[in-house]
Amino acid sequence: MKVLMVCLGNICRSPLAEGILRHKSQEKGLNWHIESAGTGAWHVGQAPDPRSQRVAKQHGIDISKQRAQQFSPYHIEMFDLIFAMDSSNYQDIIRHAKTDAEKNKIQLIMNMVEPGMNKAVPDPYYDDHLYATVYQMLDEACDNIISKYAINN
Repeated sequence: MKVLMVCLGNICRSPLAEGILRHKSQEKGLNWHIESAGTGAWHVGQAPDPRSQRVAKQHGIDISKQRAQQFSPYHIEMFDLIFAMDSSNYQDIIRHAKTDAEKNKIQLIMNMVEPGMNKAVPDPYYDDHLYATVYQMLDEACDNIISKYAINN
């Protein structure tokens, strides 16, 4: 199983989601490949935001070695599942999907917790207090991803 997490800059939300899901999948002994990307190119090559690293570390997860990359259409072909953090990211990704099968790979991550609600993971970049909330949201979503998709993998 190959899973891609996508947000805007790939330094706050999607690196956390990548780290959380990687940690959980390793704990379960799953042979999953997990990456993250941003729809924008501002931070390509950079480590995750120190605040994302800090909240991950508080939960025993080290994301410091991750590096931001920009989403590109080839990601749709390469990954089995693509999770967007909000509707803007979702729209940026879905416009690159060429077939229904490709479109079906792409979903909003919080729909794993509240199906059909299309709830966004808030961008914590400008609000230090949101990092803990974002972590908790992504932690729950990643639990549900494991529960739903680990059966066949």
